[in-house]
Amino acid sequence: MKLMCVFGTRPEAIKVAPIILAAQSRSDIKVIACSTGQHREMLDQVTEHFGIRPDLELKLMQPGQTLTGLTARCLTSLGDAIDLHQPDCILGQGDTTSAMCSGMVAFYHRLPFIHVEAGLRTTDINSPFPEEFNRRVCSLVSGLHCAPTQTAADNLLREGYSEDDVTVTGNTVIDALRWTVQKERAEPHRWIEKHSKIAGKRMVLITAHRRENHGDGIRSLCSAIRQLAEKFPQVQFVYPVHLNPNIQQPVQEILADLSNVHLIAPAEYPEFVWLMDQATLILSDSGGVQEEAPSLGKPVLVTRESTERPEAVAAGATKLIGTDCNRVVQEVSRLLVDKAAYAAMQVDTNPYGGGKTSARILDLIAERFAVQSATRANV
Repeated sequence: MKLMCVFGTRPEAIKVAPIILAAQSRSDIKVIACSTGQHREMLDQVTEHFGIRPDLELKLMQPGQTLTGLTARCLTSLGDAIDLHQPDCILGQGDTTSAMCSGMVAFYHRLPFIHVEAGLRTTDINSPFPEEFNRRVCSLVSGLHCAPTQTAADNLLREGYSEDDVTVTGNTVIDALRWTVQKERAEPHRWIEKHSKIAGKRMVLITAHRRENHGDGIRSLCSAIRQLAEKFPQVQFVYPVHLNPNIQQPVQEILADLSNVHLIAPAEYPEFVWLMDQATLILSDSGGVQEEAPSLGKPVLVTRESTERPEAVAAGATKLIGTDCNRVVQEVSRLLVDKAAYAAMQVDTNPYGGGKTSARILDLIAERFAVQSATRANV
């Protein structure tokens, strides 16, 4: 059975990589790795780290591209790729444009679509934008919904999707994280040398890239980081700054002159995992970080007003704080000075799984779609 796995952004590649690696070790599934290439440089870092060579590289990235243009190119290119390689099933991950397009093209070709990380919802179609819309479209065309948690599965069942098509599998990001943490802890020397200024010191790791935080949100967040850096001069603030000019401009303007704020280029995935492992706490709007950090015992303060990952909030491992400057300063300060508050956000069990999700998903695909694939091959 031929399974085409589609990915285009770095987070997608991280979460699809364990599935591709697991499929390559099986005799019943031939995997076709298809890269749409939205985050080309960062994507290459991930595929190299996991030792994955894409079978197809669509190279859709263009300077100043719009969502409309990207979607149109993605639909056309994926359609051509399916016509050429004749897969039996299409797998898409998460809530990106490439995931939505892979689901739509699978539907147009009457092929089963497997949606990994299915059922996440904020209930506000504009937040996050356009991810909430993308994930709902993926659900509409899915033949198999691989929900990371029971909460995600319940969302799908509440929307009327068949219980037979929804399975709680866990999240593949934990598979990737466990593999990477083990590797980086065994060989930490290159990152220790690169980040010598933070070695042995308390550190706040920061990420910010969501569209809804562009403008006033990112400026408010940067103002808060500046206040925190001045308030806690012995604490190091490490900020891998997204390449988007909407992020770069205010970050450089507000934070570039502070000695304990380290504005670095977007970190390679293994480097970022190492940084998470070294951090005291994390300030982030990233969905992946909300899933990964509990496995490392790192509290996450989420700079968003809503999240499609409520399980980590319910477990106490993450907390929604938005981007209001005063609120950010207050919440980060509390975790830096209050040991009890900090300990309360360190959880024993990650609600997103224990690292065996990829094998579970492939077993489901083989069980459900192998007969359909054989039937099509004989027609």
